[in-house]
Amino acid sequence: MKSGLGRTLAGIGALVALTATAGCGGGGTDDGGKTGDKPAAKAPATAKPGLEPLGMAQLKKAALAQGDVKGYRITPAAEDEIPDVSVPAKPASCQAIADLFLLGTEPDAEARVARSVISTDATDATLLKVGLFGHEEANAKKILADVREQSENCHSYEHTDYQYSDVKPGEAPKLGDEAVAFTVRGNVDGTKMTFGYTVVRSGSSLVVFQALNALGGAKAEVPDAVVEAQMGKLEKQA
Repeated sequence: MKSGLGRTLAGIGALVALTATAGCGGGGTDDGGKTGDKPAAKAPATAKPGLEPLGMAQLKKAALAQGDVKGYRITPAAEDEIPDVSVPAKPASCQAIADLFLLGTEPDAEARVARSVISTDATDATLLKVGLFGHEEANAKKILADVREQSENCHSYEHTDYQYSDVKPGEAPKLGDEAVAFTVRGNVDGTKMTFGYTVVRSGSSLVVFQALNALGGAKAEVPDAVVEAQMGKLEKQA
């Protein structure tokens, strides 16, 4: 798995370069190319009856698109950046937060859509990913509860042969039905990177916002404007 993750991380350099040119190119679309919009692999059902998950068509309509957030270039995430795998974390008590790196959850979602969001400001090296997950309501609640508990109690872990540490809870937005935020430092082949996460549940849907500081600084913040725009669009669809 390390080689696969290596390919994912190798794209970071290219994405950093895009931050300097994003304002010059044309806007992305939600239609072309092979993207990360796909039904997730099915896991054994664990949910009790509740709100039904949004399907693929609904998630695509609810996902951010170019023009939805001023100052950002929004495109479908590449499929190989969010593979349908769950790699064991060590210790297992950190699995829920480790899965978020590849925009995954356990149990798997019924459907998942992902977007890459890059600032058109050449001085902003924050790389963003946004994942929308259609879950049974009980599963969505359990996943968010697991993420909250682990963000408070899992301080370091190993995942895909890389080391992560300094897991710290953050201030979650007052959006959706409930939300969690945290940051974590990753040591990837000797390069230290900061990742910031915000996870919001709205009904049976989960939205994961991942921010990466590509310059290796100590902060990686998920912009409020992106979170608010995404949650507003999702809740109009639900």
